[in-house]
Amino acid sequence: MIKACILSVSGPVLTKEEAALFAAEQPWGVILMGRSCVSRNQVRSLVDDVWNAMNRPCLIFIDQEGGRVARLKAPEWPLFPRGQDYADMYANDRERGLSAAWLGHRLIAAELAALSIHADCAPVVDLPVPGAHDVIGDRAFGTDPETVANLAGAALRGLASGGVAGVIKHIPGHGRSMSDSHLELPRVAASEAELAKDFDAFARLADAPMAMTAHISYDAFDANVPATLSKIMIQDVIRARIGFDGLLMTDDLGMQALGGSLGERGEAAIAAGCDVLLHCSGFLSDPLAIHSEMAEVAAVSPGLTGRPLERALRAEALSTHQEEFDLVEGWQTFRSYFPHLVGAA
Repeated sequence: MIKACILSVSGPVLTKEEAALFAAEQPWGVILMGRSCVSRNQVRSLVDDVWNAMNRPCLIFIDQEGGRVARLKAPEWPLFPRGQDYADMYANDRERGLSAAWLGHRLIAAELAALSIHADCAPVVDLPVPGAHDVIGDRAFGTDPETVANLAGAALRGLASGGVAGVIKHIPGHGRSMSDSHLELPRVAASEAELAKDFDAFARLADAPMAMTAHISYDAFDANVPATLSKIMIQDVIRARIGFDGLLMTDDLGMQALGGSLGERGEAAIAAGCDVLLHCSGFLSDPLAIHSEMAEVAAVSPGLTGRPLERALRAEALSTHQEEFDLVEGWQTFRSYFPHLVGAA
């Protein structure tokens, strides 16, 4: 049975231990971190090895937003703009900004699909506020719900046009965080009325195929409990109030915002209502340590059945269709929008 988790790879090649783990545990998907992306041929070979280990073409994820969050880096791969760059263009010319956001993500999809990567942990839908930690910062598509939802929606459509399913993040909103959830649990003290603005951006994209949770606590709803582990935040806010009914995955379970062991975190996230557990081992470099953590997460991952399976199949379906697209013309147009970009396919 396929398990409700997304695991990672410790380096540019799949180790024997990882291959055995994937074969035995059958994670729904695999996410590639920067440590696993060196060259085009190497990534293609790695994906083939992952698929061979599991005896099926599982969904391959990556974080390829553009700007500072890009696992595929220049000069091997093109440099794409930040969310803020699209927001700046949108502020001056709405239609040009929307066109650029769609086109930029259609080109990202072309890069990913060529590597058999068909799921992108993007776009960011968070609304940063003045004084917040810059963990979101220029990754955002703006600071108001309408702008962010319009640009992020264009990004989702661009990805989908290229056969890549997008993941909106970090639901229900990471923009007010005063600290980095990679290192500690941020606490948001804003009122329910203030948070309505953050929720609105996600509500406008409630039909997105997938979303990633925020490891943040919200005093107005469930104080000191990360949204990822909060039944109140997932059931009452994300599902009911925001109206998101797509596949809900956790942010990386290895982040320090969550207490307890990895196994305890995973069990709590599933109990709260998350569909799939995500584990990236972003803080580790030793392959054996990464393998040990992945095994712990896989062990507590339930089988992917029922409504979570239906949501997973919907996301997979979006990743199988590519619309016709002139890549050369697309790059020419995109360079006219952003002349400073590095390289192109």
